[in-house]
Amino acid sequence: MRVVVLGTRGIPDIQGGVESHCEALYPRLVQLGHEVILMTRTPYVINQQVTEYQGVKLKHVYAPKIKSFEAIFHSVLGVMVVFSLKPDILHIHGIGPALVIPFAHLLGLKKIVVTYHCPNYEHKKWGRLARFMLRLGEKFTVNYAQKIIVISKTLQESLKEKYNCDSIVIYNGVNPVIKADKTDYLQSLSIKPQQYIIGVGRFVEEKGFHDLIAAFASLKNTSYQLVLAGDADHKTDYSEQLIKLAKDNDIILTGFIKGEKLRQIYTHAALFVLPSYHEGLPIVLLEAMSYGLKVLVSNISAHIEVNLPDNCYFDLGNVKKLAENIYKLLMSSELFDYSKLLVQYDWERIAMQTELVYQKTTSDVA
Repeated sequence: MRVVVLGTRGIPDIQGGVESHCEALYPRLVQLGHEVILMTRTPYVINQQVTEYQGVKLKHVYAPKIKSFEAIFHSVLGVMVVFSLKPDILHIHGIGPALVIPFAHLLGLKKIVVTYHCPNYEHKKWGRLARFMLRLGEKFTVNYAQKIIVISKTLQESLKEKYNCDSIVIYNGVNPVIKADKTDYLQSLSIKPQQYIIGVGRFVEEKGFHDLIAAFASLKNTSYQLVLAGDADHKTDYSEQLIKLAKDNDIILTGFIKGEKLRQIYTHAALFVLPSYHEGLPIVLLEAMSYGLKVLVSNISAHIEVNLPDNCYFDLGNVKKLAENIYKLLMSSELFDYSKLLVQYDWERIAMQTELVYQKTTSDVA
């Protein structure tokens, strides 16, 4: 089966939850015998001479690196390229890129699967017009996609309530852990194993890192450091203010990291914190759990669905409670075993579930 993928910035080693999802999923679908062609966005591809990753063919398509237009511009161009490839399945990631579904239908592309990762219109970074377009993309997904995959039961229930539509839950996954033996990257940052807290993600308002910095700054009599691993895709007033706030409070900023550097950061951390206001199902949380870290997350529905122990949650936006819970977990000798929780987040299983969706799509749209 030939599958063309649209809606991601690209793979490998490109920041973002959708990008991590695609990087893990599609090589496995290639191993299952499918041909996968993934559309990248040129501003994020360091070497455009590279046209394959673990069997996934990469098709580099131009996109302007402009926050409000990048995804839709790329998707329109991408659909025109897709038409020439004659795929068995067009798999679109996200409700923004899903705006092009009617155009795809006009070009004769009928077998369309959409993975709904999150209701992006809830994110504060978007203006009124962008939110309207994202809501429209959601409606196009519901009305015109042949199959809808959602990454959480929370999203499934939301779509059922709003549109009375059916969707298929296929969770995000997490790769098997390869813990780091070395600490040379930590040494380069002047941090000590088990003496730091980590936050991982993009520097956008919905991740709540401003709350984490404020909570950390309020802690007294602690030798722990705070490390933020991530960056902004597009510089904004918020991301610039966050970086300044971090530097003013002696927070360590690594920038976007992957591979051995990220393994060292996860392996030797004392605590992982994710104070998000909105999420679909964060892969970074699953990664932290796979390393056996103590984790502390906001009590939003996407996090609650993971079913962590009660003391792993704090009230969203409550900086005082966040600080108190950080201190309690740092001082606690309690160990967490997430092995039973992580069973359902296996990428091999997820690839096979996705393959079944493709098979059902092709049989339904003959």
